[in-house]
Amino acid sequence: MTLNPPNSANPHPAKGAGKSGVWGRVSEYADLVKFEHTIFALPFALSAMLLAAPAHQWPSLSVLLWVVLAMVGGRTYAMGLNRLIDARIDGQNPRTQMRSIPAGRVSKKEAWGLILASAALLVFATCQLPLVCVQLLPIAFLVLTIYSYMKLFSPLAHLVLGVALGSSAVGGWLAATGELSWLPVIFGWAVVLWVAGFDIIYACQDYGFDRDLGLKSIPVALGLPQALMVSRACHLGTILLMAGFAWLYPGTSGFFWLAVAITAGMLLYEHWLIRGDGQTPIRLEKVNEAFFNINGKISLGVFLLVLCQKLFVG
Repeated sequence: MTLNPPNSANPHPAKGAGKSGVWGRVSEYADLVKFEHTIFALPFALSAMLLAAPAHQWPSLSVLLWVVLAMVGGRTYAMGLNRLIDARIDGQNPRTQMRSIPAGRVSKKEAWGLILASAALLVFATCQLPLVCVQLLPIAFLVLTIYSYMKLFSPLAHLVLGVALGSSAVGGWLAATGELSWLPVIFGWAVVLWVAGFDIIYACQDYGFDRDLGLKSIPVALGLPQALMVSRACHLGTILLMAGFAWLYPGTSGFFWLAVAITAGMLLYEHWLIRGDGQTPIRLEKVNEAFFNINGKISLGVFLLVLCQKLFVG
């Protein structure tokens, strides 16, 4: 249910043997929040900034800096809180028991320090952006916070995670323009459904554990075959919304339509990769590749094509 792909081997130190030294601790904190997974959200925020900028104009470097810092702060806050709240559950799950907190490499006190520092960074960076971004900050904190509790109450946790990442695209647009319109909302909802779809796939790994522990997810609520159908529907919605955005956006070029086509192809490949057989509805051993490799390429691919549109079309 959390953004953390499975590992074929355990690369971490033994339980309780956290890395020492300043850079060692920084490394442990980065591993705690899976800092490299910022690749899922940041490219869409940057894409929205480029799309929002007027023709032949670029967002200022200061806006770019504050958006990146706000994104890093927000995501680190959300993931740190998620890891802290889930520490007891993660310690019971064989797949996650070697995560930083249950394995004893990062203490709960350290985790709280990282969470509070990240929240402060998010607030400070957002305050350097247009007023509408500051006004929406309480809503952002609400969404980033409640995700970690959703699996206790509702299978819609996947959608809340999608909203958390999809709002980054809307935030990037607002940071560049200071004005909200329907265009960034359409683009943001494409990201929401993309994230929800692949998080449902990811949650299939913990189907038995979540069911036995009474945790909520789409796989637990509907079963694996139906959950995968919901995931496919989410990803179909992503493509339709991206196409709708491309149709309505006044500066759409072939580069963005290519982004839509490539995203559709990659999502089809993702679902083909995890396809099951007559005995099992999903190939769990392929979830890691589907989760990180394919979805990381989608977010980067969309950004690079939007960048090409800005460079060569305006």
